[in-house]
Amino acid sequence: MSTGYRREVGLFSSTMLIAGCMIGSGIFVVPSEIVRTGHSGTFLLLTWAFTGLLTLVGVLARYYIGKRMIEWLDSAMMQVPLLNKFYGAIKQVNEAFAGNQNSFKTVVMVEFPSAGIYSIGFITNEQNGEVQQKTKARVICVFVPTTPNPTSGFLILVPEEKVTKLDMSVAEGIKYIVSLGSISPEFLPVKK
Repeated sequence: MSTGYRREVGLFSSTMLIAGCMIGSGIFVVPSEIVRTGHSGTFLLLTWAFTGLLTLVGVLARYYIGKRMIEWLDSAMMQVPLLNKFYGAIKQVNEAFAGNQNSFKTVVMVEFPSAGIYSIGFITNEQNGEVQQKTKARVICVFVPTTPNPTSGFLILVPEEKVTKLDMSVAEGIKYIVSLGSISPEFLPVKK
């Protein structure tokens, strides 16, 4: 879950809490009724507090119970023999694109699919395992997404000297790919 989404949920919950207090007290206690029957403003204040407490308990229960249900379904899906392979792969891809902010480290340009033709990609890993030991040159994992759907693409291993790092952010790189290259990030050349 991204930080921006957490802020929106917090703002939404807070707004609903305040609105719930105001609406709840307005529906159940009309100020003119309090004045006409001789009750003090304390009753109105207690009603607002009670309604706010009920709203707060509802919001907390919703998020707690919802989170527990998702965790339970997640573990249940991982127990199903054939389904767990597909579910696990889809979950990893989803976390790579949405959850883990470090999945794409840098935007790069590589010669792909052939020499003289360039593609935009993202460094996903700098190999240190078996692949690195079996190659003569130091290779870097580059994910070259397809356009306009960046969830599919090609994982290529490129020698480090053939990777050109770009100054654009990962978000700008994804926007550039999804827009079919029509939205270019602002580039200010370095003055010499």
